[in-house]
Amino acid sequence: MLDRSPVRRDRGPAQALRDTVAFAAGIERLGYHRFWVSEHHGVPGVAGSAPTVLAAAVAGATARIRVGTGGVMLPNHRPLVVAEQFGVLEALHPGRIDMGLGRSVGFTGGVRSALGHGKEAADDFGAQVRELLGFFTGEHAYPGVHAYPAEGLRVPPFLLATGSGADLAAELGLPLVIAPVRGERALADAVTRYRDGFQPSEWAREPYVVVSTAIAVADSAADARRLLVSEAWATVYSRSHGVFPPLDLPGAVLAAPMTERERGRLEETLDSQIWGTPSDVEDRLGRLAAVTGADEILATTAAYDQSARLDSFAALAELAGLRVAVS
Repeated sequence: MLDRSPVRRDRGPAQALRDTVAFAAGIERLGYHRFWVSEHHGVPGVAGSAPTVLAAAVAGATARIRVGTGGVMLPNHRPLVVAEQFGVLEALHPGRIDMGLGRSVGFTGGVRSALGHGKEAADDFGAQVRELLGFFTGEHAYPGVHAYPAEGLRVPPFLLATGSGADLAAELGLPLVIAPVRGERALADAVTRYRDGFQPSEWAREPYVVVSTAIAVADSAADARRLLVSEAWATVYSRSHGVFPPLDLPGAVLAAPMTERERGRLEETLDSQIWGTPSDVEDRLGRLAAVTGADEILATTAAYDQSARLDSFAALAELAGLRVAVS
């Protein structure tokens, strides 16, 4: 699963980060394979700004689950520093670290200025990924430079991509993480291009596809849909106001005044996600897996109610046949 550390109304960003670490322990007990965190800068409703630091906290609070990033936004950083950070994580938690990499830049012009990277930084993403991987293998353009302790280690890289980004993952021979942001047909087409163009590498001998989507499971379809309302509305609001607000109670969201356009976008966002009873979700996930040939599903579900959210992940774990850890 991916946890973006969303801020909840009246709880604040510090509590959001503590909630992420605590939630990871619960997810591990349910038998999940990976727990990833994300990178957002200057976003009022999202606390996860330093993913490698947060990943270290998560790894320290868990024992078995793989921990990684979904992802580090490479255009915001120097590849040497990113390599060193993941080298430290892998050295401290050997065999448990994943290196998810994305190409997004800062959310606003002010954030991009503060980071020292403009929109054009994303244009060099392919070169940045190659340079980063070179610091692990020792094959780079900087004589005498060693990215200790990363050099010689092999932290599994994953490329977060949409559209043409899938082609880069194929060219570099990297596992692909992709979401149906443009619909399932476009997703399936991108995955097909990735598989057809995949070039085996020392990082992956065969194509590997991780499909990311929001999922909610409850006893009734209405309860499952309601679980996703808070984050769906925050996403819709951010598109029209440029601010991702803290998650609010679903009832408060649905009772709040909205423009007709906003309400329509909220419905569209919810309809594009996977929610329902266990049998509903099993059917929809089965169709998604069949369309994409996904090797793995990355659930991105956030909700205002953490207890209900964990119940949803427990139901999903049962559907997937995951083995609950015995303490």
